[in-house]
Amino acid sequence: MNADPGMTTILEGIERSSVQTERLTASVLTHPGEGAPVVLVHGNVSSSLFWQPLMLALPRPTIAIDLRGFGDSETLPVDATRGLRDFSDDVASVLDALGVAGAHVVGWSMGGGVVMQLLLDRPDLVRSLTLQAPVPPQGFGTRLDGSLCTPDAAGTGGGGANPDFVARLAAGDTSADEPTSPRSVYRASYVAAGFTDEHEDLWVESMLSTRTGADNYPGDGVASESWPGFAAGDRGILNTMSAKHLDLTGIVDVESKPPILWVRGAHDAIVGDESFFDLHTLGKHGIVPGWPGEEAAPPQPMIAQTRAVLDAYAAAGGAYEEVVFENAGHSPHLEDPPRFRELLLAHAAAADPAAP
Repeated sequence: MNADPGMTTILEGIERSSVQTERLTASVLTHPGEGAPVVLVHGNVSSSLFWQPLMLALPRPTIAIDLRGFGDSETLPVDATRGLRDFSDDVASVLDALGVAGAHVVGWSMGGGVVMQLLLDRPDLVRSLTLQAPVPPQGFGTRLDGSLCTPDAAGTGGGGANPDFVARLAAGDTSADEPTSPRSVYRASYVAAGFTDEHEDLWVESMLSTRTGADNYPGDGVASESWPGFAAGDRGILNTMSAKHLDLTGIVDVESKPPILWVRGAHDAIVGDESFFDLHTLGKHGIVPGWPGEEAAPPQPMIAQTRAVLDAYAAAGGAYEEVVFENAGHSPHLEDPPRFRELLLAHAAAADPAAP
């Protein structure tokens, strides 16, 4: 579906504008403040709308960018063979157009991978990095050491999306009548069980701004001789995060290493060491039949993989802090806003002591 900018819900105090770059027309939310800016990059099946309460709570200027095919930004095809570079290059083009020379960059879920790619390609834009529930740096379809479980990363990419969820996104379904409705998926997966707030309709609106199709969400897929019978294609969003195309472990070797804050929820249903968003986990638990066993198709240790890469980053001269929100799921910035705000501001201040 194509979002209608006139219908987008913008909270009082936030401004929305369109930024024309050499790559796309991007929708950007801003909120004023003092000091080096905070740049906020959303994840998959979401948009900049999810950042609004945090933006209002920060004393620094904040910039939240809708990625291509989300929110009110232009719908353009996503070339998955570039990993997440279509998105990170778009973010860089927006910051260049706005004249932002360096920022405290925050990425959530898929956005965590986008900002790691930004660090690899445009380190000049990154003063500090905050990763909230990030995609594992090795990409999906890998073992703890980052090696592929199968040469074609079977079980990853666009073929793994639930077709009924995709159809409900395209139809703009706001109900909670079925487990596959966006609202039900939000309640079950984006936040810990029992969490509620006054903005749920806004979060669902944000999810429904996702454009569907082979070039966007979820992307295409190809047949595989390995279980479960499909592998990542070359187009669209889910394929960008397959290890067939994505490898962000190069952050270990970047010359300039900004400090990294890694925030995650203890009850994250999406990013975990045995996540039910992983086909291998579904196979292990008998939900997808024919699982070939732990040796051939182990559940992906996403948390352990991220920690291993960040440990290597620290050993190579960088620094990172891992903070676990014990009562949160995939969205600590929604589930405990005061704590997230405090951590982010302290992290930014340590990297840029002259700013507030």
